[in-house]
Amino acid sequence: MEPSAREPLVRKTSSSYQTFSRSACKRLDKEYLRSLHNKRLYLAAFAAVLGNFNFGFALVYPSPVIPALEAHPSPALRLDQHTASWFGSVFTLGAAVGGLSAMLLNDRLGRKLSIMFSALPSAVGYALMAGAQGIGMLLLGRVLTGYAGGVTSASIPVYISEISHPGVRGMLGACPQIMAVLGSLVLYALGKYLRLVLDWRWLAVTGEVPVLAMIVLLCFMPNSPRFLLSRGKDDEALRSLCWLRGKDTDYAREYEQIKDSVRKQSPRVSCAEIKDPFIYKPILIAAGMRFLQQLSGVTCILVYLQSIFKKTSVILKPEYDAALVGLVRLSSVAIAAVSMDKAGRKILLFVSAGVMLVSNLTMGCYIHFMPASQNGTVANRTLVSSANVPAEPTNYITLIPLLATMFFIMGYAMGWGPITWLLMSEILPLKARGVASGLCVVVSWLTAFTLTQFFLRVVEAFGLEVPFLFFAVISAGNILFTGCCVPETKGRSLEQIEAFFRTGRRSFMR
Repeated sequence: MEPSAREPLVRKTSSSYQTFSRSACKRLDKEYLRSLHNKRLYLAAFAAVLGNFNFGFALVYPSPVIPALEAHPSPALRLDQHTASWFGSVFTLGAAVGGLSAMLLNDRLGRKLSIMFSALPSAVGYALMAGAQGIGMLLLGRVLTGYAGGVTSASIPVYISEISHPGVRGMLGACPQIMAVLGSLVLYALGKYLRLVLDWRWLAVTGEVPVLAMIVLLCFMPNSPRFLLSRGKDDEALRSLCWLRGKDTDYAREYEQIKDSVRKQSPRVSCAEIKDPFIYKPILIAAGMRFLQQLSGVTCILVYLQSIFKKTSVILKPEYDAALVGLVRLSSVAIAAVSMDKAGRKILLFVSAGVMLVSNLTMGCYIHFMPASQNGTVANRTLVSSANVPAEPTNYITLIPLLATMFFIMGYAMGWGPITWLLMSEILPLKARGVASGLCVVVSWLTAFTLTQFFLRVVEAFGLEVPFLFFAVISAGNILFTGCCVPETKGRSLEQIEAFFRTGRRSFMR
């Protein structure tokens, strides 16, 4: 007998979980998904991911600014190798602190209010950098914008995952990465334009715009229905889901499914429950993916992109190369957004890691084997103070670093960039989602901070090829991790994914 429209697709008896027939579930799900109106859902997602636009803008802010500050006439603002290293890396330290605080904010304020809260430190940070009179103000501004980025990194993917339905969750789950890439691309473009006509400080002023737009739009968006149900606000959760799905849809059935899942869980995860595989396995997978994602070197490459290109003497000017890489990154994330709900998460992760492996090997071997007279790296011993080093391309073979970097960014943006964020929000159990997402962000940005802090020192001591060869080894590890640990979540509701980890029964994932 088929289930009624209101009956949840996964139900629990006294002894075990039971599911309805696969064909009945699929037919009901397809009919429901076709009936949904997604315009308001897209609007809510757009309002939230403006925080990621700001995050991408702030993350690569040093790329065009470091060369300008290295040649700054005022000693109080002039960067040397040590201060440039801190200026590039301290953002990630602030992001780690932001992720740590998000562990509390996500559960106390909720996902939406946590995102809105991030606007305050972000606005103050940009104001400090715009009016900086010394390096201390620049570093404090970077810490505050990093803190805001850490909060949004932990909150936005969870918010989008919880308001989405399986039909569009993959696509919307890629939107944070798309907006982060778009923010970086806008920064590169403005960095070139403003350097020609205005002072570099206006880059920081421009960063205030998406912050203001985000907080205004979010005032009119609903909170996550799952979060509201976990706080006992049933009526408000029903209104939120009605607003997101449309009044004339069968949203009541989905509401009952979510409510049934929330009812089975305690509101807080206890120390004893952490030993439960239902809790610790998805947390370890999500944290492991965030760790490996950063170890692949993407943050180092993005932060020091123009300096790397200048030192490898690619055929174009470094600022144009950076913009070109940004365009490639944006188009690749868009491809991932369209394909991850069709091809699946795991296949894209395999392809992504493979492309990153080949690209990093190519870059490392090129730098190691090409003579300094052709690759222009001055024995590959430094990246800072590049404004004083001539870097004229001498051969079209110098296109290799540009192409290798473009393919690395393409591979990263097709899989290990957006899917890592998406899977974090999909597989974490509801009762631990706020805390665990913050923990994953802390792991991510502490790893990024360590890499960006030591990147320049490793280059100076051992050469530019060593980091890229290390990143290649990590990319090979990403392939193994995907095959051994990562579940396929394509087309599965959050309740089905939770049931899989709770019972270990793969029937929930088919």
